[in-house]
Amino acid sequence: MIRNNWLIDEVKEIYNTPLLELIYKAATIHREYNDTAEVQVCTLLSIKTGGCSEDCSYCPQAARYNTGVNVQALMQKEDVLKYAQKAKDAGSTRFCMGAAWREVRDNRDFDRVIDMVKGVNELGMEVCCTLGMLTENQAHKLADAGLYAYNHNLDTSDTHYREIITTRTYEDRLNTLDNVRKAGVTVCCGGIIGLGEAHDDRIKMLHTLATLPEHPESVPINALVRVKGTPLENNPKVDIWDMVRMIATARILMPATMVRLSAGRTEMSVAEQALCFMAGANSIFAGDKLLTTPNPSFEEDNIMFQLLGLKPREAFKTEKAEQFSV
Repeated sequence: MIRNNWLIDEVKEIYNTPLLELIYKAATIHREYNDTAEVQVCTLLSIKTGGCSEDCSYCPQAARYNTGVNVQALMQKEDVLKYAQKAKDAGSTRFCMGAAWREVRDNRDFDRVIDMVKGVNELGMEVCCTLGMLTENQAHKLADAGLYAYNHNLDTSDTHYREIITTRTYEDRLNTLDNVRKAGVTVCCGGIIGLGEAHDDRIKMLHTLATLPEHPESVPINALVRVKGTPLENNPKVDIWDMVRMIATARILMPATMVRLSAGRTEMSVAEQALCFMAGANSIFAGDKLLTTPNPSFEEDNIMFQLLGLKPREAFKTEKAEQFSV
């Protein structure tokens, strides 16, 4: 049964289950709710890069850090659609556009993004955006244009958050998620491990996600990509077993959610990624870059899929199933 009333002690008990037992429980639940051979393939494109006023300690696009990321203005619609078509041809069924903004402003750039959303939607892909904070009215405009999902990560727990970001609050993030829900857009929301947080912070973040009025349809679990020039550049590499534990716990708490193995895959072997799929991950980002950080190529992922017997999930699968059942 899908629950939204998890107690923090229940989440802690699941998270601290001996690892092999935890993987087994998560794999069992994953099999009950999902096709375990099916993985949602998403592509993320930075449509406006760098120059962000936020101080997120992990982010190479923050203007205050010297990370070698050059500021690039909002891309042209035609170039975005070419990239989206290339991603679709390579097997992606969801296309996410990211802009390094603190918040969406009602201006010509937002109008151009709305036009991009319409164009990607016409390609038959699930279209997602991550543009920063969003008002309810802006969320409705994106929904009217055909936006399928909106990504806005919590990053970490509410208590550790202020150690990572000071330019916006945890409540700001939750308000944006609420605005997205009110507009009828699906929610993509997860976090990052390796930010110097304690295990209790990871547990709290998962508890927050699993006790939202509706579970996010997609939960990305990111391993910190340590970028030179950011305050977290010298943090230790995230242990694969920590990723597996996070993914397995998320799968048990949110059985029907897409749990995405996100940033950090370039530092994982195929065997390590296979453990993550076994523990309940059923979504990845494909393509050479995640915004500005490295990511395995389409070719590498195709080889991995063939080896592990995985197949891409079709676009709009949930909606098609609902139409068929009606």
